[in-house]
Amino acid sequence: MLDLQDLDLQLDVVATKRKALPEHQALVDLGAEKSVVDRELVGADTNVSDLRREQKKADSDVEQVRQRKTRNQQRIDSGQVTSPKDLANLQHEIGSLDRRISDLEDAELEVMEKLEAAEVVQTDLQSRAEAFAGRQTELEGTRDAALKELDEQRASLGDQRSTAAAELPDDLVTLYQKLRERNGGIGAAPLVGKRCMGCRMELAPSDLSKIKASAPEVVQRCDECGRILVRTAESTV
Repeated sequence: MLDLQDLDLQLDVVATKRKALPEHQALVDLGAEKSVVDRELVGADTNVSDLRREQKKADSDVEQVRQRKTRNQQRIDSGQVTSPKDLANLQHEIGSLDRRISDLEDAELEVMEKLEAAEVVQTDLQSRAEAFAGRQTELEGTRDAALKELDEQRASLGDQRSTAAAELPDDLVTLYQKLRERNGGIGAAPLVGKRCMGCRMELAPSDLSKIKASAPEVVQRCDECGRILVRTAESTV
């Protein structure tokens, strides 16, 4: 009976270790941090995409105005425009186009600077996301290795427990299981001296006398905690 109790306690320790692996909490914490970075990265990707479209449009706007200026200048240079009034209008338009190009190039430069800054942020977040992913893989590997080792221990202890339980009467094992559930995992305890090692209380002289007078196969119970009492070489009865 005490062998069964000891094996159950070892199984409890294994179960506790499985739940308390530091990698579990580390993965939870990492996941929380990673989700923040992932959300920020989505925002950064969107911002970069928007700015690239804006830059493309700015480039196109500048190019269109330059082409118009080039066409006007070619008309003047070719001598196609003979009217002084038309020539003056074209020259005036070229001056306006120069100012427009300057304004558009300023806007284009501003977009380029914003895009450059946004890409720096994006790259940093991508690096952080990759680092989180690498750390997650590392933690999962360590966790899985630890779980595998604990599962092997649990399987071995489970086999030993099945063997120990098979050597005891079924009704006794059933009683032990109920007491174990009721008493914090300890359903059977040795009687050491006059003390139940389950609740650490000394038995009354009358209870000790009754136990002493009983046959070895009689199941004894502690009046204080109700656990099964197992007589050992250290018992006074």
